[in-house]
Amino acid sequence: MMDFDFIVGIAFFAVVYGIFHLYVRRKERLALIEKGLTANIFNSEANVSPSLKYGIFCIGIAIGFLFGDILAKSTNLEEGVAYVSMIFLFGGLALVIYYFIAKKHARKE
Repeated sequence: MMDFDFIVGIAFFAVVYGIFHLYVRRKERLALIEKGLTANIFNSEANVSPSLKYGIFCIGIAIGFLFGDILAKSTNLEEGVAYVSMIFLFGGLALVIYYFIAKKHARKE
């Protein structure tokens, strides 16, 4: 069974980072309002659906699980290492594919 202290530590720092990020973003936007500017610079210019991004990412993760299982069964590599490496590899590859799709979509507009 996994050591849950490790997971609690990661969750704690993720929450602290999230709160800090929201605080800093709020301060930036208030500074823009005080200067009379709009917050349009924070909006992404590519209007590609975020559902496409999450869909491609989930497909990449699923392929990573599949190839992780194949890698674990066909080699003497530890199961955890095989799964994690393939999940990150195919998840990252999926995000790179999404980047090129979004870039192509931005060029059309």
